[in-house]
Amino acid sequence: MKQFKLQSFVLVLIAFTLGFSEFLIVGILDDLSEQFNVSVATVGYLVTIFAMVYAVSTPFITLLIGKYNLFWSLLALMGIFSIGNILSFVAQNFIFLVISRIITALVSGVAISIALSFVGYIAPMEKRGWLLSWVFSGFSIASVLGVPLGTWISTNFGWRISFLTIIGIAVITMGLIFGSLPRDFKQKESSIGGQLALLKDHRIQIGMFLPMFNLAAIYVFYTYLRPIITTQLHFSTSMLTILLFAFGIANIVGNQASGKLTEGPGLSAMPKVYVAQFILMVVMPLSFHYSWFGAILLMMLIVSMPLLNSPIQIQFLQVAEKNYPQSIVLASSLNSIFSNFGIALGSATGGIMVSNFGMSSVGPGGAGYTLVTFILVVWLNHLNRKFAPQSL
Repeated sequence: MKQFKLQSFVLVLIAFTLGFSEFLIVGILDDLSEQFNVSVATVGYLVTIFAMVYAVSTPFITLLIGKYNLFWSLLALMGIFSIGNILSFVAQNFIFLVISRIITALVSGVAISIALSFVGYIAPMEKRGWLLSWVFSGFSIASVLGVPLGTWISTNFGWRISFLTIIGIAVITMGLIFGSLPRDFKQKESSIGGQLALLKDHRIQIGMFLPMFNLAAIYVFYTYLRPIITTQLHFSTSMLTILLFAFGIANIVGNQASGKLTEGPGLSAMPKVYVAQFILMVVMPLSFHYSWFGAILLMMLIVSMPLLNSPIQIQFLQVAEKNYPQSIVLASSLNSIFSNFGIALGSATGGIMVSNFGMSSVGPGGAGYTLVTFILVVWLNHLNRKFAPQSL
């Protein structure tokens, strides 16, 4: 039991480390802009570039390493991740920094996919939902604690020390991986075509678009969370910090609730979630007239954001284990891949909505994607009932 707890901690730490690195840029935009003499908007493209490289490269690299030992693959990926952050630490110009972030993004998606695959390997069935929720919470904790820490370090000691901190945590993580995770984990050998057979399954085809449209709906408004809090809800700058921290805690709560869902109704509960989410999105413009009502509404939406994580991850893993054992890592990667596509789609849609219709349009704009997500999850639940109990 102690070994399982240590292994669980290591998997959560991997997620935290990867999340810390991914989200850090948001907290040090101004420092990087000043260092490299480029605009804040230009530095902001680092976030977009990271997300797109992460989403596009992950499935290809996942397919290539699928035939190798996953323990050593994870260690190698974390080593490359550390090198990418070392290159960021020593970057002397903005182009060099962009290249270093591309290197980091190339391996981050595959590393978390393998970490999620380890969940299915080390956890008994009754503990899977719990462990998955904590691994996903690792990213939330990175957002709530890691990013403010990185920002504070950057402000007081320089942005390079923020990257040095990530490097230190990554090295510790590699040591814990080496000392705790099982070294015999390898998925069934198969060709790339054999691994891709997973994508022919209708449950996978529909399921992989769920995290995409789920996050697209949220990020239409979430991209503009800070201006919504200050200009629409009229909270002070000091209150902004408190609310952002509270929203981060709400995201962790949502991840933990996601784990609980896998112990109960799972995906069957999600249509009700999306009905509630749709209503909240539609009434969002009205909430902008009442500061605390608007803040509570935003918090409820942020709690709903990660509820899909554990149920859909369990779905992918169970389908792969039962019917496509050669595709475990690919199945584990689908959630993070399509989540990043969703973030890109939602933030782009939010930009169009704000530019053409103003900030009050982001709620109804997101509601359109929520409706798509509702239709997809109802369809997926229908397919699961059709396939049960033979395949799930």
